[in-house]
Amino acid sequence: MRRTLAILLSLAVTMLAAVGTAPARADNPIVQTIHTADPAPLVHNGRVYLYTGHDEDGSTWFTMKEWRLYSSADMVNWTDHGSPMSVATFSWASKDAWAGQVVHRNGKFFWYVPVVNRATGRMAIGVGVANSPAGPFSDALGRPLVENGEIDPSVFIDDDGQAYLYWGNPNLWYVRLNSDMISYSGSATKIALTTAGFGARTGDANRPTLYEEGPWVYKRNGLYYNVFAAKCCSEFIAYSTAPGPLGPWTYRGTVMPAQGSSFTNHAGIVDFNGGSYFFYHNGALPGGGGFTRSVAVEKFSYNADGSIPQITMTTGGAPQNATLNPYTRQEAETIAWSSGVETERASDGGMNVGFLENGDYIKVKGVAFGSGATSFSARIASAAAGGRIELRLGSPTGTLAGTCTVPGTGGWQTWTTVSCPISAATGNQDLYLRFTGGSGYLFNVDWWQFAAGSFVTETGNR
Repeated sequence: MRRTLAILLSLAVTMLAAVGTAPARADNPIVQTIHTADPAPLVHNGRVYLYTGHDEDGSTWFTMKEWRLYSSADMVNWTDHGSPMSVATFSWASKDAWAGQVVHRNGKFFWYVPVVNRATGRMAIGVGVANSPAGPFSDALGRPLVENGEIDPSVFIDDDGQAYLYWGNPNLWYVRLNSDMISYSGSATKIALTTAGFGARTGDANRPTLYEEGPWVYKRNGLYYNVFAAKCCSEFIAYSTAPGPLGPWTYRGTVMPAQGSSFTNHAGIVDFNGGSYFFYHNGALPGGGGFTRSVAVEKFSYNADGSIPQITMTTGGAPQNATLNPYTRQEAETIAWSSGVETERASDGGMNVGFLENGDYIKVKGVAFGSGATSFSARIASAAAGGRIELRLGSPTGTLAGTCTVPGTGGWQTWTTVSCPISAATGNQDLYLRFTGGSGYLFNVDWWQFAAGSFVTETGNR
């Protein structure tokens, strides 16, 4: 994200801290390095993969050129995987990387997204495909899967193996996908939007129901749910339920009221590690709004009758459901909260954090140091004079557990490993990597790792 936003975020943190709050410790929005929107979570192999849109800085429209991916094993520390797919992935598309969803089937990952078809100028649904949840994704068809000018695809695979693609604004459509997930049987069919099924809207004769866009369809305990953005504008999140994937739908009420400095909202719901999680977006970051949104998450519990309780946006977000192991290699772009930090593609094909200036920091929550760490190592690169990594506990100015000196390496992607002794890092603590030094950009960080036992200095070039 451009430095202007980083400076605004840092100022906001300082101002709020002065009135007795601690937003730097908050987990929502869960990404602070860029603006993200339209969350689509997927649980796979013990992680939640969160696919999002990317609102460009300073947007005054839904200016979106790529999709982004983040993942977490604990719902608090999120790893940035960069952009595994963009508008350019689809040679036939011209713009608008808007809201989509990824599903896993047949050993592959299918990403359904709306983009503008260059040939027709209309919104069409494309499909990306990849062999891993992190991509990269390629165009599965070389053309649209379906096109009728409407948006926001969502895919649900029923227990009998039948997959359904839902999408639409102002209508709600579906097709039955074939088992290959890139073709369908029959034709696109409208789902009847009745007030009994989707609630009554007032003041708009052309839109009698609350349904607006962004369907998210899933099944729980034999009941089918359709969670959707309702009644623009500002939108709130509502839901309906049905005994089958095609209805008949019954309107059940509000999930999240209109709030949060964005006139749109977009929901995704998953169960993970015994909990239920509701993803949404708002305009909570400095400079945020209806075209510069940010993804957030809340944990919730269904009521005994299967209904969804009303959920309110928070800055605290979901609780951590597992600790982080500092004695295995951790990507530097694994972040619970950050200030002034940006991410970029590293020379090895992964990601690194960069554009670090004096006082910037990364928070990693719930780090399980156990009986104690004795050393810290990090993979770093610097085309400048370098600087220092301060390892602080509890806050950006908390207990100083150690300081690693970072030298200049001759290039922003010329990597070496630095190490330093550590003390006082025991038990479960929030870790802050605080970056200090002179003026301008200091250095990049690729990964870090703690160790227990005797301290051994480690250096080496990639």
